[in-house]
Amino acid sequence: MPAISGVPSGHKAIEMELPVNAVLHLWLKAVTLDEPGSVSLYSVNGKFGEVQAINAEENSFRIYHVFGGGIVTLAYDTAITSLSVAYWFTPSDVLETGITVVHTNPANEPPDLPDGYHFRPPFGWMNDPNGFGRFGRRPHLFYQHYSHGRIWNNMHWGHAVSPDYLRWRHLPVFLFPSEELSVRPDKRGGAFSGSAIARPDGPGLRVFFTEKIADRIPEQEIQLTATSADLFSAGAADVLLPRRPDGEGLTFDFRDPYVFRGPDGLWKMLLGSQSAEGGVVLLYETTDNTAAGGWTYVGKLYTETRYETSALECPCLLPVDGDARDPSTRWALIYGLMNGEDKETGRRNLTMIDIGWFDGRSFAKSFGRELDFGTDNYAFQAFVDGGTPVGIGWLGNWADTGPTIDFPSAMSLPRTLSLDGDELLTPPIGAAESLRARMIDRTRLVAGQVVSLPHGAAEIVFELAEAGSEFRLEFDHPEVRLGLSQHGEGLEILHGFLDRTEEPPGPRYIAKAAGAKRVRVFLDYGSLEVFADGGRLAGTKRIAGFEPVRALRLIAEPGAVTQATVWSLRL
Repeated sequence: MPAISGVPSGHKAIEMELPVNAVLHLWLKAVTLDEPGSVSLYSVNGKFGEVQAINAEENSFRIYHVFGGGIVTLAYDTAITSLSVAYWFTPSDVLETGITVVHTNPANEPPDLPDGYHFRPPFGWMNDPNGFGRFGRRPHLFYQHYSHGRIWNNMHWGHAVSPDYLRWRHLPVFLFPSEELSVRPDKRGGAFSGSAIARPDGPGLRVFFTEKIADRIPEQEIQLTATSADLFSAGAADVLLPRRPDGEGLTFDFRDPYVFRGPDGLWKMLLGSQSAEGGVVLLYETTDNTAAGGWTYVGKLYTETRYETSALECPCLLPVDGDARDPSTRWALIYGLMNGEDKETGRRNLTMIDIGWFDGRSFAKSFGRELDFGTDNYAFQAFVDGGTPVGIGWLGNWADTGPTIDFPSAMSLPRTLSLDGDELLTPPIGAAESLRARMIDRTRLVAGQVVSLPHGAAEIVFELAEAGSEFRLEFDHPEVRLGLSQHGEGLEILHGFLDRTEEPPGPRYIAKAAGAKRVRVFLDYGSLEVFADGGRLAGTKRIAGFEPVRALRLIAEPGAVTQATVWSLRL
């Protein structure tokens, strides 16, 4: 490999081989207020470029095009410059090849989890899924993201693409906070959650999102839209809704636009907020076929009065058992209860799903339940993919994290939604079976023996002789008391910490009167997902840290368990 000339002694150097027309994305900032930060680019012929950052309080985003390619070295003086992220890609094939990350700081690098299979960002913080949909024949996932650390901060949109909802390819960061936030680091906000649609008027997609700027007057949260013809870079954003609807007594909460076609063929938009009566879902519509403007307020689609929420978040509405234009088709209304608490169990930030009929302007509820009794499947977003509703959620919960907590998180397993009569089913997508790498056991677990796991990724499936039969599945974890039990009250995820006594007791993650007969459990580093009876019940629990479950044991009365199988998993 040719030697790079001219790099100053003592500078940190990052060497890479770039193709022709590569694009570099770099985030840097000055370490002190006294001197600008800078990153220089060197080739075999010496220095050929430089990017600077003057602001010592907020990261600066810089783009650099390397037209000639070849061996390139990034170099900077760590005494005056901090470089948090650097990656490159080639625009012509980025959807097929993704980005190549060449540098992250220790504060925002991802965990190293052999055979882990849940989606995680390539660096930094992640929360809500956004813009989940199929565009250009492939599933795309956008998500709330902060590039420079694993702690919540000014929001960007991260982005990934997949052939099967499981094996994701990371793409360039898609949306960025506004310039107002860049020059005022004391403020907080950014590109908050939203959705995406395929553009009716041309190639690409259109995204809808909330711009949040704390303490902005008169509106902290407004709705914006942007388009992308190439499916990986966004154009300039335009304001769609500059203010909340008048006369509704809403708090400043006004966010998370979810856009979809209604049964009348018009584009509809849901937004979450809070009123004196409770959390609300607001409905807008437009006759503009491009959805680029003309949005008018229809009214409150739903008001939540059962829980003391600070706002309803991430509303989502989609048909689940037929064509959207058929009046008999039932729809699923999904929403998160921000800061809402189930007083009986102590669980907070529940996600609810109501089934009913939507005529384009009103929703008539038939029945509803919690989407997930474990609660760590928040901000769930879904769309109809070729006739099948598919959704994904943030594998986290604001009860466990916040703007000051280092929290490397994941997305849940993607799930399908269907109705079996008046029963809602939310099993993992069928492609999840492709994760099975090797069968570990089909005799010892059913016999009540200990089954050791080779690493932290596994699937356990077992069947009971009778619905509701009692059992206790124990997990050997070095830091957490972890288990799954069916007993007289229902199906319960057991979770506690080995190193402390919780006073008062922690939340109970329980599905009352479950009566489960077939149970499917997915283990990964930092998470446990439970599905019973084909997704009739689903429970998701985040496990702090990344220590793997080391072994399993299933305890039940003789003959209560008829069969059990354990697989090791990997992507």
